[in-house]
This record gives sequence, structure tokens and C-alpha cells, in this order.
Amino acid sequence: MFENRLRKNFKHLSKWAQRQGLTAYRVYDQDMPDFPYAIDAYADRAHVMEYLPNRKLKDGSGELLRREVIRSILSVMPVAPEHIHCKTHRPQAWGKEQYGRVAANAESIEVTENGLKFWVNLTDYLDTGLFIDHRETRSRVRGETKGKRFLNLFGYTGAFTVYAAAGGATTSTTVDLSNTYLNWAERNLRLNSLMSPSHALVRADVVQWMKQAAQSAQRYEVIVLDPPSFSSSQKMKGQLNIQRDHLKLIESAEALLAPGGCIYFSTNYEGFQFEPSALLPRLQATELTPASIPIDFHYRAVHRCWRIALR
Repeated sequence: MFENRLRKNFKHLSKWAQRQGLTAYRVYDQDMPDFPYAIDAYADRAHVMEYLPNRKLKDGSGELLRREVIRSILSVMPVAPEHIHCKTHRPQAWGKEQYGRVAANAESIEVTENGLKFWVNLTDYLDTGLFIDHRETRSRVRGETKGKRFLNLFGYTGAFTVYAAAGGATTSTTVDLSNTYLNWAERNLRLNSLMSPSHALVRADVVQWMKQAAQSAQRYEVIVLDPPSFSSSQKMKGQLNIQRDHLKLIESAEALLAPGGCIYFSTNYEGFQFEPSALLPRLQATELTPASIPIDFHYRAVHRCWRIALR
């Protein structure tokens, strides 16, 4: 049954992806409860994330299920065995870092999305460097940034920045605490021949940077605010908790908005609760989900996203 579902999905979605100009897309998304996997195609490779309960990880049945999944992938998708990258998502207690480095192969491959190119790493981290569930929101940003100043907070590998630059943003500022991700963002900009002095990459604690930036005259017409659910680092002051801190983050970003500007705010925290009426009276939030979730995602709780603008 699983192989049949995978074959049906791949037959449909591979043709759809080709029409869309995508070489990175989701093929299977936890469609069947007995097979809790997310399977993504990245060019000629498969990235497999398993969401197995602890009991299956402990009793060995998870290994048997994984072998069946890999056999099905080899039967259905045109990938070599060595190009199947399988990882296990192990939920951690709230308040602990969720992601870390899992290998050190430093191998990147190039993928295409809506005419733009990105480097992804399928081995070294739980994530690949490109959140493909935000494809639709990135396209919105590209369509809204021509002639505007763009700010990417918690910028990760700069995918939103690449879209903004391709869309004609006059300037962009990408802020992240990680040198690794900022270097990755620069590589993505260079891959698309978009790197220039107009596109600044800033290593900083985003919360502290916003406080300082509010004292300057610099303002932005489009801001992307996509924080992690939880973050704690020796490089930052305190901890970030998206449920507790989201209103403060939005208000801090609003202080950097130019007249007529907007904030795209998103989170992948499943338990997230957001009451737009709690925002400052001058702000109005419009939820974009579920329309912001691409059609290749069966699991519709992958993220929530809002466009927040001045009234």
C-alpha cells in the first residue's frame, strides 16, 4: 500500500514540479498513519525524515519499516541507493534546542525553485538549508519587493533574501546569529549572481539588533520575521520562546517598518496560539495559511503565516 501511494504521488508530483520549474519538492508527507515519513526529492536525491514513536525506535520495528520505505523509494524514484539520505526526527522537551549538526560531510548540491537556484546540504543537518514549505510565501515576497528595502530577520540561509533581490529590492539586510548560515546565504546570492554591496549580511542577536536598529533612521517596506520556536545560545542574551515572545518580536519589527510597509510573520510551532487583537491597535494581521502551504504538502500544519500591515 505504501509503495502504491508513493508511486501515485511521484507520478503526479514529478510532472507538476517539472512544469513549475522545481527540482526540490515533497513527494510523500505522512499520508498514511502507519508510515510516518516525509520524503522530499532534491534533484536526483531523496531526503527522508522519519517521525517514528519511541517504542518503534527501541523495539527494532522502526528499522524494518525504514528498510521497506527505502526499498519502495528505490522502486519508484530514479535515485541511487547512496543518494537516499534518511534521518530520524526525535522530539525533545520544550526549552531544549531542537536542531544540531548530525554529520560533517560538507557536501552541497544545487536545486532550482521558480527560476532561482539554491545550495542544499542533505547530510549534515536535520534541515537541508531550504524550507520548501515556504515556497509560496517566498514568491509573494518576490512580487512585493521591487524598488523596496527588504529586511530578513532570523535569515537562515537567505532564501527569502534571494527572492527579494531577484524581485528588484533596492537593498536587503539579512540578520542571523550564525556565521554558517550567513555564509550559506552569501553563497546562495552568488549562485544567482545577486550578491552586491546593496545586500548586507549581518551577524547579530536579532532581538538586540532590532532594538539598536530602531534608534537609526533606516526603515524597510517589507520585513520577513520567521523565528525558531525556541532558541538559546551563549551568543545571545536570554532565550527565545515563540509563544511567549511573538508579540514583542512583531512590535520590534513594526518599529522598523516604513510607511505602507508590511511584515510576513511565520512559525512552524504546531501549538502556536495567536490572537491578532492583542497586537498594537495600528497593526492588522491577515492569516495566509492554509493558502501559503504548497500543494505538495499533505500535512497542512507544517506552518502558519500572516501578513501584518499598518492600518
